Amino acid sequence: MIKLLIVDDEKMIRQGLKTMIEREYPGVYRIEMAGNGAEALERFRQEPADILITDIRMPVMDGITLLERLAAGAGNGVEPAVVILSGYDDFEYAKSAIRYRVKDYLLKPIRRDELFGSLERIIKEREQQGLEARRMELETESYRKELRTSRLRSLLMLGEGQPEPEVQAELEQLRLPFIVGVLNYHYTDGTRMKPGEVQGMLERLSGRLDQRFTEILTDWEGKLVLIGQDKTCFLELAAKAEARELKGLVIGISGTGLLPAELRTCYKEACRALQYAFLYPQAGFIDFEEIVENRLRFPVPEEELRKLLNMLGTGREKEMKQLLAVIFQTEHLNDLDLSYLEAAGRSMNERVLDEVFRIHGEASVEVLKLYRTVGNMYNFRHFHDYYRALEHLLISVGDYIMGVRSVHTEHADMKEALNYINTHYARPLNMAMVSNHVSLNYSYFSEAFKAYTGESFVVYLKKVRIEHAKQLLAKGSHRLAEVSEAVGIENSKQFARVFRELEGISPAEYRAKLML
Repeated sequence: MIKLLIVDDEKMIRQGLKTMIEREYPGVYRIEMAGNGAEALERFRQEPADILITDIRMPVMDGITLLERLAAGAGNGVEPAVVILSGYDDFEYAKSAIRYRVKDYLLKPIRRDELFGSLERIIKEREQQGLEARRMELETESYRKELRTSRLRSLLMLGEGQPEPEVQAELEQLRLPFIVGVLNYHYTDGTRMKPGEVQGMLERLSGRLDQRFTEILTDWEGKLVLIGQDKTCFLELAAKAEARELKGLVIGISGTGLLPAELRTCYKEACRALQYAFLYPQAGFIDFEEIVENRLRFPVPEEELRKLLNMLGTGREKEMKQLLAVIFQTEHLNDLDLSYLEAAGRSMNERVLDEVFRIHGEASVEVLKLYRTVGNMYNFRHFHDYYRALEHLLISVGDYIMGVRSVHTEHADMKEALNYINTHYARPLNMAMVSNHVSLNYSYFSEAFKAYTGESFVVYLKKVRIEHAKQLLAKGSHRLAEVSEAVGIENSKQFARVFRELEGISPAEYRAKLML
């Protein structure tokens, strides 16, 4: 994975960039964040980053100083690819950092297309730099084969538009016609086998793959990519895997490519076929040409999403589950076009989950962890796993909202109770009177009052009365019996006892002390 460090003193910007990148490139980046240059420098010393995205103006250490320190060797000689974020007023200042080999400058507010374009350019440049460095070290046939594979892989990753001449040359060597297959192997715990291990497993199963497939690649997501000349080689591979009960293996294949330029299109078809395993838990082989015909598509259910958002925190779990089934069209699941589920999932994130946390703030750590996972349905191997996790998250979020509302209500009740005590302390108050005033159950009020104030009702009332008594004693014109009556304590003897209990001295000693 590519290590990326985001540095910005605004938490919302840091988290927003992290979320955008993770949703667009799931599994590609391992992202860390820092709130200023000093914090970023310390993180960099512990583990250097491949890419650094940094703001200019920050407390403690700004972005330019951070780059100066890294250039001076504070990063242990590692030079990350740098993208600078800046406000409009700082843009010219930001350009002064060109001497630090800054790759790009992004003006706030950050646009998604600019951010992703910058990252893709950096990836491509790093790929090329790595290849050139390797070329200088080794001029062998194995390296040339690796270079060919890498160039073809770069086309799979970034090959929009006309490919570069060297990539075009590699394309022209493809045997025609061809079919692209993309393979994944998932263990029972959901983790994915590495592509090299998948290749080794298949070769133990059916012999060397390079004898039956013209190209063997690994794509940017770590999936094994095979290019063959017809479906037969893929079907035989799937049949042998099924015979050995390798249920974790899934193969998605494309339609037939008749021209070299169709490689990327065929790769996308194979990836899409593989994604349809999301709907079919038992499938081990999926043909794009067969799976995409006559799929059902629906408009994104905006009204149902709005209702679901309104229902959160109401305790209406049964109705929420019914609405969720409507949103994801579960009765048509096997016939749905994946684009509908993807659109529904994105709208669920943006219209419901993001809105909840915007309004109610961050929930518990457990809920936030689940939220980050559910944010991309392809974090789950099958739709049913995603759906159960989303259902659980919505219920958890609903409970969280009810808890937030309960706390706010409870705090309002306690504030009203304290106000009532401070207004009527001179009357013969008791807890029943106050709990009735705020319309709370006596036992519940007792627990809630102690949790809110840290003291029992009796102790709190004593302290209020004695504080008012001290004010009257300071005036010096009231007899002790009058003070006792004025603060609601039955007689002067009890008043003296309570006063000594809280202040350590008698009322008379307190008054005498004030007169000195």
